[in-house]
Amino acid sequence: MLKKSSWLHLRIPFSFFLAPVFLFAFAVASNFDLNRSILVFVIIHIFLYPASNGYNSYFDKDEDSIGGLEKPPPVSKGLYYLSLLFDAVALLLGMLISWQFTIMLFIYGMVSKAYSHPTVRIKKFPYGSWFIAGFFQGFFTFWMSIMGLELESFEIILKQEIWIPAFLSSAMLWGSYPMTQIYQHEEDSKRGDITLSLKLGIKGTFTFTMAMFSLSAIGFVAYFYFFHGLTAAITYLLVMGPVLGYFLYWRSKVWKDEKEANFRNTMNLNLLSSLCLNVFFISLFFI
Repeated sequence: MLKKSSWLHLRIPFSFFLAPVFLFAFAVASNFDLNRSILVFVIIHIFLYPASNGYNSYFDKDEDSIGGLEKPPPVSKGLYYLSLLFDAVALLLGMLISWQFTIMLFIYGMVSKAYSHPTVRIKKFPYGSWFIAGFFQGFFTFWMSIMGLELESFEIILKQEIWIPAFLSSAMLWGSYPMTQIYQHEEDSKRGDITLSLKLGIKGTFTFTMAMFSLSAIGFVAYFYFFHGLTAAITYLLVMGPVLGYFLYWRSKVWKDEKEANFRNTMNLNLLSSLCLNVFFISLFFI
């Protein structure tokens, strides 16, 4: 019988933090069906992402806080099989959409496994893991979502109205990714995982994230202005205001005491950022 801890390590509610990329794709999709859209969302957020979370948790065996779990329980072999089951369900449901969509689900699943599996362990390479995680959770997921939503072929990524927002999705994640590692320095060091945040240091992580967020914000504003109009660009800036405000407030606390770079403050930023982006991308559908 599967233990409760195995289900906790799937961290299904954590998928909320990754929903903005799908909702961005949903907002810009030009040809979609509501029932199919719901199925694509469920496949990615209820099965694919949790499968990745569970698989990585099994091999990481974290004792300190991880994304979505402040006090992760010990892992068991049941978690390994449960994560593979969720992967299989994602692929089977994907076949209801298209074979192209299913192939992309499979590729995402394999890359996510390589992230923590000891034979590859992408996570231990600071720059490679940063690039790969941002690319696959951003550009690749946007592309995959569009293909599922519109029943398109792989070539759809050649359209500028698709590859530009796909790239911006990655730019956003390349900025936020080191922040998700900032409270795990001790745990990562013990395992020999030299993450980008560990390389940058706590204050360096904040500086790097601020620079990346600034660049991606410029890109988003330009994209929304040229493709969706002035109203969308202004709305984006207004919606992201609270995120910037909290980030600067947290940064000031960390500059006084680096212990403030902890799990709860990180999750607060993630929650606020995801909430604001989710609201914005849903509203973009109607602008």
